[in-house]
Amino acid sequence: MGDFALARIVRIVAGIVVGIIGLAIIFIVLHANHASGIVSTVRDWADALTSPFHNVFQTSSHTETVALNYGLAILVYLVLMGLVERLLTSSRFAGGERPLPY
Repeated sequence: MGDFALARIVRIVAGIVVGIIGLAIIFIVLHANHASGIVSTVRDWADALTSPFHNVFQTSSHTETVALNYGLAILVYLVLMGLVERLLTSSRFAGGERPLPY
């Protein structure tokens, strides 16, 4: 498997993670029924994926607090995905020629 294929897998996985967190934000902001199986599953997954970001921001509204913290998690995941993708597709790691030392 080539480095470009790995970069594509990283992009797909990050897209799925960001999609789950984004969907959870929508469910929370719109006060979706937590008893629903889909809503409950998405929110549980999002809670697990965003656990390092819980309580970074505190506002007077629980909904705003969760949306801000989950939004921060999305930004961090996207930045990390971009860095890993760039690393995997750079010429040094993708099997291209090494840059000249001067």
